[in-house]
Amino acid sequence: ISHTWFLSIIQNEFRTGKIDLDSTMKLLEKLHIPFDFAHVKHVFKKTIDKRKVPVINIEDFRAIYRTIVHRHEFQEIFRVYSSNGRFLADTELIEFLKKEQYETEACETTALEIILKYEPIEEVRKIRQMSFEGFIRYMNSEDCSVFKNSHRTVYQDMNHPLCDYFISSSHNTYLISDQLIGPSDSWGYIRALLKGCRCLEIDCWDGSNNEPVVYHGHTLTSKISFRSVIQVIDKYAFVASDYPVVLSLENHCSCKQQEVMAKCLENILGHKLLNSTVGGTEVTQLPSPEALKFKVLIKNKKVGTTEEGTLSTCLESHDETEEMSDFANTSDEDETDEKTPLYPKSSSSKRKSDHKPSSSPRKKAKMKKIKIAIALSNLVIYTKSEKFVSFEHSLANQKCYENNSIGEVRARKFVKHSAKEFVSHTSRFITRIYPKGTRANSSNYNPQEFWNVGCQMVALNFQTPGVQMELQNGKFLDNGGCGYILKPEFLRNRNSTFTPHTVGRYSNPMSLSIMLISGHQLPPSNLSKTNKADPLVQIEIYGVPEDQAKQKSSVIKSNALSPRWDETFTFTIQVPELALIRFCVKDEISLVANEFVGQYTLPLLSLSKG
Repeated sequence: ISHTWFLSIIQNEFRTGKIDLDSTMKLLEKLHIPFDFAHVKHVFKKTIDKRKVPVINIEDFRAIYRTIVHRHEFQEIFRVYSSNGRFLADTELIEFLKKEQYETEACETTALEIILKYEPIEEVRKIRQMSFEGFIRYMNSEDCSVFKNSHRTVYQDMNHPLCDYFISSSHNTYLISDQLIGPSDSWGYIRALLKGCRCLEIDCWDGSNNEPVVYHGHTLTSKISFRSVIQVIDKYAFVASDYPVVLSLENHCSCKQQEVMAKCLENILGHKLLNSTVGGTEVTQLPSPEALKFKVLIKNKKVGTTEEGTLSTCLESHDETEEMSDFANTSDEDETDEKTPLYPKSSSSKRKSDHKPSSSPRKKAKMKKIKIAIALSNLVIYTKSEKFVSFEHSLANQKCYENNSIGEVRARKFVKHSAKEFVSHTSRFITRIYPKGTRANSSNYNPQEFWNVGCQMVALNFQTPGVQMELQNGKFLDNGGCGYILKPEFLRNRNSTFTPHTVGRYSNPMSLSIMLISGHQLPPSNLSKTNKADPLVQIEIYGVPEDQAKQKSSVIKSNALSPRWDETFTFTIQVPELALIRFCVKDEISLVANEFVGQYTLPLLSLSKG
């Protein structure tokens, strides 16, 4: 039956006798199997090696198809469950699902659904069986992904207060390259929002013609209009997720241009903009992501309290900041001092006085007046930026809707020396971590160490690929990729004594066993002319310090098409709730160097058995 089905699909293409590489690719697409062009080209070339003309006949095509599609590891497992070696009866498929895929609930209906969805041969479908062709298509499908199907949609309770969630957050979202001379572009906002990012950063400065602009102040990065940024956010805010978007404003504008910003936000975002409290006016706890669906929140300084409601005159808020001793010195103190002015402005700069080098080598504190337009202040409801003083100060004075931003260097010291107080702080208040100002090339820090203490907004440079962004993308695959992940109970409970360094009674040990079977159609090495690679796989665990681990497979020589390992790795994980697992494929190019081939990261608890 399989042979007849195969011929019925392909014979038409061989009416003239033979086909070329291009037609081979088109025909493979028609068979609904994922192919990598480099591998097909390589196998095709090997087939025509001794011939003068670059074409193949019907038998050649069948051989190419089998080489790429009929994987030995699939044939082995298929034969274990198929009594005749040709088809799986529905009962045999159920046995496979229960024993191999750990689908304990699998029944006749499950088997039938899979057969109807993946079996390409009609005659086999009709008798409720599955051919090897159907089995291959099932094994290559999303249904057999290592990522749990149930975690592909929102499954967590979304009715907790905002501070109970990890929130996907971006730093300097407008930059698409480095922090010094690269372009600013609204594409940065589109890309972040389409990835499910829920906290975006906007650096606002006075522009010409009373139009505020967005760029990295005191640098040569290009400028884009604030208005165009809000228009893009309005269009893309809720494409990937229904849950609230927070606009973190780093506001350097005059009162006049802040009023323009407020008008922009109101006119462009309209009903999406949250401009009053949800429910009563008294705020005793933050509302939930569910209660704020399809809303945009403004994170900025605010005059007075949320309870006082809207004020109608322009007031001045005093804020104590630290004067910089030189231009290369960053203050990890506060959002307004977040950026290092790496290029001092010329003497005509209006802000020159803010960065006057101090006469003494030590930083001096001074009172800096920050003018806040009431129109903008009134738009700040649940995300009021508050300068971080100390954990004790916050506990005594901070309101639930006041948030802190802490630079990575200072935050890292807290993780090391005051982890328990840090966890207590993040159980009450939204805390945003941002990269240090010296990361001029837009590099990132490891976000895991700050998730470990419950920081909600761990802001990264989304434009910079690497392990750090791979951890970010992997973590936020969870909960339907909606950008909000419910923190484990021990990071929400205000009486928790959890710290990442001494897990103690919060340990929930899990034994993890991974069998690395094979790879398929791996990208060949950049250095190889023969489509070969020497692949190895590194399995990495990220989590609390005790759980950090790496294990490596052996190297399979000269095989990018179908490397086979059959190696087992075991890990014991103390805090699975915080752990991520990363599979990284490398090509061994010499005894001392490996080339990155690809990776996949996901939360440990989103890992499917089977």
